[in-house]
Amino acid sequence: MKKWVYVDDSPIHGKGLFARCDIPKGTVIGKVDGVAAKRNGPYVLWLDEGQGIRVRCDLRFINHSDRPNAAYYDTLEVIALRDISCGEEITHNYEQ
Repeated sequence: MKKWVYVDDSPIHGKGLFARCDIPKGTVIGKVDGVAAKRNGPYVLWLDEGQGIRVRCDLRFINHSDRPNAAYYDTLEVIALRDISCGEEITHNYEQ
């Protein structure tokens, strides 16, 4: 897998995930690596009300935005929703 991203300080919150190069719309940025979680906590991604995953890879640093440029899919892949510029923070809307 091409290393599309890197972790750095975020103006949104703590650490964030950033594009290492231009990422075209529709690109699979990565796939979540994690373990099942039954309780909320740091880096837990809720797939539905009863199924959570504690994300253990760099994708855990994706911060929330009301105007996201990426999304988690049921396959646990993170896909670019639009072209993402080099250096731009990768974001997801956790409320959708």
